[in-house]
Amino acid sequence: MDGEGEGRESFPDFVGRQQASLLRLAFLLAGDRGHAEDLVQTALMKTYRHWDRISRRGEPTAYVRRALVTTHTSWRRRAWRREHPTGRLPDVAAPEPADRLDAGDQLRRALAALPPRMRATVVLRYYEDLSELQTAQLMGCSESTVNTQAARGLARLRGTLSGAAAPVPGDQRDRR
Repeated sequence: MDGEGEGRESFPDFVGRQQASLLRLAFLLAGDRGHAEDLVQTALMKTYRHWDRISRRGEPTAYVRRALVTTHTSWRRRAWRREHPTGRLPDVAAPEPADRLDAGDQLRRALAALPPRMRATVVLRYYEDLSELQTAQLMGCSESTVNTQAARGLARLRGTLSGAAAPVPGDQRDRR
C-alpha cells in the first residue's frame, strides 16, 4: 500500500471485518436471507464508489449501516412495482403451529410483520444497541421519531408475542 492511504482501512479489509454483522442487521430488517444478502451487496456497492472519502472521515461502519437501512426502506417502498398479480394462487405449505416455533422464530416473524421504518428502529435500537441519537442520525429522522417508532414497535411485538391483538398505533404508549 502506498503512503497516501496509511492509517485507513482498505475496503476488502472492512468487508471482511464487518460482513457478518451487516448480514445479521440486513436479515433482521428484511426477514429473508436472500433479500438480506442483496441488501448488503447493494449497500457495499454504494459505499465502494465513495470509499476514499468515507474512510478519510473515520470509522465507516455507521455510513454503511445507513446505506443498508435506506436501501431497505427504498426497496420496500418500491416493492409493489415488482409484484405481479396472477389468476391462480400457488400451493403453499401451512404455517408452522405457534407452539412448535422456538422463541427466536416467533420473534423474527413478529419483527417481519412490523412496517419497515418501525422494524429498522427496533433493530437498530435494541439489536444493534444504538442510542436514540445514533439511530436518528442513521435513519435521517428526529430523536422523537425514533422514540415513538421504538415504543410503538415494542408494543406491537409484545402484543404479537403474547398472543393478544396488536394495539392500534397511538392508542397506547410505552412511557417507561
